[in-house]
Amino acid sequence: MAIRKLLLPLTGTAAGEAAMTTALMIARRWNAHVTALHVRVDSRDVAPLAGEGLSGAMIEEMMSATEKESSDRAHAVRSMFERFVTSQNVAVAEARFGLDHATASFASVTGREEDIVAQQARLADLTVVPHPDAGEDVSSSDALHAVLFDSGRPVMIAPQATPTSVGTRVCLAWNGTAESASSVLAAMPWMQHADAVRILSAEGYQRRGPGAPDLASYLSLHGVNADIVMFRSVGGSVGGGLLAACREFGCDLLSMGAYSHSRLRQLILGGVTRHVLENAALPVMMNR
Repeated sequence: MAIRKLLLPLTGTAAGEAAMTTALMIARRWNAHVTALHVRVDSRDVAPLAGEGLSGAMIEEMMSATEKESSDRAHAVRSMFERFVTSQNVAVAEARFGLDHATASFASVTGREEDIVAQQARLADLTVVPHPDAGEDVSSSDALHAVLFDSGRPVMIAPQATPTSVGTRVCLAWNGTAESASSVLAAMPWMQHADAVRILSAEGYQRRGPGAPDLASYLSLHGVNADIVMFRSVGGSVGGGLLAACREFGCDLLSMGAYSHSRLRQLILGGVTRHVLENAALPVMMNR
């Protein structure tokens, strides 16, 4: 299935432009539509958090400050979007079938970001999430995990530096799990148009399920010729070995399942998903 609609949640301007550039590259490749979505904080949510001992006037002041900050941020994000589409000569229009060029639109709504993003992502072919700022824990991204756990759709983490291409050399991180099987389906349209496809697997990564040769046979039925590389851990890290294998291949899109182990276990002990989230310098598409 071709990619026709991309969702781009924008919470701020720091990493927003790089993510918009990545989303636009994808949209132009597929003649798709990008919906840039900014979710404003509802000042009424501040009241339950205020706690006891605060006067009504103090709570009112907190709500007013929250509303102003939310309004300023929304204005900054909208201005960034308008500057971007103007500089990139992108048509601002509603999504329509059959266009021979990319389009974009902007929406601003008020509510809980994780709820709204997950709901909107259910009717998007791909959600592109900005990479967090340096020093921020990417594994705590609300928008990212909302899409992963509550949308049933793939999410792409845009790299901090704008890539020169997306999806010409595709790597599949395969470990035989249901999550990695979902990532294969999400990557199928990319693989069918890619210059080269590689399956990456490792003894310390494989779980109970079909092996890499089985996946290669399956892909061949869909017209995808993929080679197989068994990578090794780097410094005891399977995630480090996976990213090293991607670099060696010149990969510009890694597709993988996320959180084969529980998210809590990965947050405490680390894991392949967390390592890739925190260290990948290429577009990464994840499925749960």
